[in-house]
Amino acid sequence: VAGSGDMSNDDDTHPAGMAGGTHLLGFSDEILLHILSHVPSTDLILNVRCTCRKLAALCLDKSLVHTVLLQKDYQANEDKVKQLVKEIGRDIQQLSLAGCYWLSGSTVEHVARCRSLVKVNLSGCHLTSLRLSKMLSALQHLRSLAIDVSPGFDASQLSGECKATLSRVRELKQTLFTPSYGVVPCCTSLEKLLLYFEILDRTREGAILSGQLMVGQSNVPHYQNLRVFYARLAPGYINQEVVRLYLAVLSDRTPENLHAFLISVPGSFAESGATKNLLDSMARNVALDALQLPKSWLNGSSLLQHMKFNNPFYFSFSRCTLSGGHLIQRVINGGKDLRSLASLNLSGCVHCLSPDSLLRKAEDDIDSSILETLVVSCCNLRHLNLSAAHHHSSEGLGRHLCQLLARLRHLRSLSLPVCSVADSAPRADRVPAQPVMHAVPRGFGKKVRIGVQSCPNPFSGQTVPQPSSVFWSLLKNLPFLEHLELIGSNFSSAMPRNEPAIRNSLPPCSRAQNVGDSEVAAIGQLAFLRHLTLAQLPSVLTGSGLVSIGLQCQQLQSLSLANLGMMGKVVYMPALSDMLKHCKRLKDLRLEQPYFSANAQFFQALSQCPSLQRLCLVSRSGTLQPDAVLAFMARCLHVIVCHMFTGESLATCKSLQQSLLRSFQAERPALNVVIFPLLHEGLTDVIRDVPMVHLDEITLFKSRVAEEPPNLWW
Repeated sequence: VAGSGDMSNDDDTHPAGMAGGTHLLGFSDEILLHILSHVPSTDLILNVRCTCRKLAALCLDKSLVHTVLLQKDYQANEDKVKQLVKEIGRDIQQLSLAGCYWLSGSTVEHVARCRSLVKVNLSGCHLTSLRLSKMLSALQHLRSLAIDVSPGFDASQLSGECKATLSRVRELKQTLFTPSYGVVPCCTSLEKLLLYFEILDRTREGAILSGQLMVGQSNVPHYQNLRVFYARLAPGYINQEVVRLYLAVLSDRTPENLHAFLISVPGSFAESGATKNLLDSMARNVALDALQLPKSWLNGSSLLQHMKFNNPFYFSFSRCTLSGGHLIQRVINGGKDLRSLASLNLSGCVHCLSPDSLLRKAEDDIDSSILETLVVSCCNLRHLNLSAAHHHSSEGLGRHLCQLLARLRHLRSLSLPVCSVADSAPRADRVPAQPVMHAVPRGFGKKVRIGVQSCPNPFSGQTVPQPSSVFWSLLKNLPFLEHLELIGSNFSSAMPRNEPAIRNSLPPCSRAQNVGDSEVAAIGQLAFLRHLTLAQLPSVLTGSGLVSIGLQCQQLQSLSLANLGMMGKVVYMPALSDMLKHCKRLKDLRLEQPYFSANAQFFQALSQCPSLQRLCLVSRSGTLQPDAVLAFMARCLHVIVCHMFTGESLATCKSLQQSLLRSFQAERPALNVVIFPLLHEGLTDVIRDVPMVHLDEITLFKSRVAEEPPNLWW
């Protein structure tokens, strides 16, 4: 549709739009508006609108100009954004520049011209206190705001007009890169508060930061109207210190209308007197419909027994020592009807499908009656996460975890440990896998090998999914699944998060040896699959199942593969190359594999993914060919993220990174290139410069199913 032209070409029968004898403009306005809604706003207003009078009128329809989403519109350069605001700024009511890190502060400032704005997302944009003050002073109708609070932020620089706007804001999302209240004290009408804590314990110069920097402020947050409180913390002690100051106000007086209280903390987060008071007050005074608490607040506590819930839609008990008995009695209330529950995160809850005994061993079987109660009670679940635990099924018809989950016909996203999808007994049609102890590298020593397995031809048809497989049956019963994760229960990524890289790998669960190419091929049944993660599958012999996915999952947009097959040798490269030929909609590829060779063959295959935008390669002791990378970037014009963390030398990495930036930065304003040795001590400092949108979505490995409540923000 996009193009430039003369508005005098107004003839609806012009042959340029012919397709099968029907002119595009012959469709009804409703159909055309639906088509145009998928065109990036910059293209829509600056190009499509110029083609003819009919499209000129349609492109200015309220349904298209009231909401403008520029996040991930990587072609939206400075000039385009300024021109877009000039053309339709007065009509825009909702605007998202989330993650537009490539735009200068002076360009972002043009948002002030959109005087009708009710909702604006500026997360990831470069904003000073003075610039923010100037913008918000002009936006009197604003009710929803998302910003970053960066070092140097000074609330005293906010003007009276800016504070007046903030006093009317009902929804606020703040990403904190420095200890601060940000604009929260100015927001006296808050109903929804989302806080993302990304504060590092040390400055770039090495100075230790303190959360106590906030104490001297006279203003405190206003929470009396709060309905939703959400806090997500990156690792680091200082993030915990700062969030305690936000929570202290809540502990004095719990808002009467609070219905969602969520705190996501990695590791331990000790309770304090204030937090205990807060929880006691919540148990007495509010009825929640969304709950997530730090694991240490729940472990061994009767807190859940006293909490009141009102048609809950989201629960996350990630990493808690929640037993099956507690899950049934305290959460599901003995089988109470929980049809309202849409999303449930039990990631890392190793006891949640077992009886109350905390002496459970990893190899012990789950109690299928607990899972059955969960499935029956929460029959409308759309998002379920059971990863990072060993959930093994015992023998018995209809009692396997996969057979029970197959009843959840509304599921759209699902995360499971690899060992949970294995058939209860070893499959007769599977060649026994090499014992895992011989496949896992030990520190920096040589890999122990006892000979090489003879692998079947990757495309010989030996991996056709078996109808008798419980995993095959599960996926057959979930045809509308859009997001699937199969993650080894012992998997941990080598990519660090504010810490040195992990140099050793834990061995996979022994039952995962029964999951291989055939199960991977079964995923090809999911015609609507958009996001796929496969991590720590030791019995992938050739990767031939990947080809089935490439051929049949034509909606696939993001793919994350990690530690497939034997760790010492990448045996699935031919299959991956064949798979990539068919991935025409693939936008994101994350590949983590020790000893991976990012050579010309790999990049030639990757070049056949015309929609690819982001690539992240993590490979301990891996290699890359600089010329092949440069040729790939020259062929794939939409790639704007190239992250490679391998075993190459620092000099090689720096040279390649500089070459890529020098060659492609001018044409790709959003280009973000990081080439760096994975085990280098300076990796933490390099990671801190990666735009948060990419760090969070592709650079770091994590389970994303039921990570947050559905529709938390935009």
